[in-house]
Amino acid sequence: MDADRFTRAVLANRHNRAILERWDRLALPDGWLVAGCLFQTVWNLKGGAAAEAHIKDYDLFYFDGADLSEEGERQVQARVDEVLGDLGVAVEAKNQARVHLWYPEYFGHAYPPLGSARDGIDRFLVPATCVGIRPDSTGWEIYAPYGLALLDEGRLTRNPLTNHAALFQAKAHSYRARWPWLRIES
Repeated sequence: MDADRFTRAVLANRHNRAILERWDRLALPDGWLVAGCLFQTVWNLKGGAAAEAHIKDYDLFYFDGADLSEEGERQVQARVDEVLGDLGVAVEAKNQARVHLWYPEYFGHAYPPLGSARDGIDRFLVPATCVGIRPDSTGWEIYAPYGLALLDEGRLTRNPLTNHAALFQAKAHSYRARWPWLRIES
């Protein structure tokens, strides 16, 4: 899968398209539209389903190292809700500068402080799902640290940066329950 085909698939989802059309109004420092709403859209289309099928939320990563507070993140979320609330879907904004503060309690594993939103994308459990997109001056900037081939092929492998076997297995089996053609390789 090349970047153009990936972008066309992502934009086939009307919610992704609306979020990206309103991007400047979100004013997210180092902001990216990431994860499920992207790879699930690709897999939905590949499996013959509607682009938006079974997508529970739309994730935004941003990086603000100057404000690691929950209140700061709530304020960003309030702005996101104001700009995108009419879409009728859950859109969640997470400051990647503060993930290391809550991740160990929530997931039971240590998590290093990050230096950018891209660092957060790098650490999704499944490399095929490590994708982000945002508008730039030439069209679209795509970040896929492991490339787009695993996503296109539906190959689910463990990420060496977050090599948590039980979490990976649960996530991979959840994906395969929705897209039976995916291949789990552990």
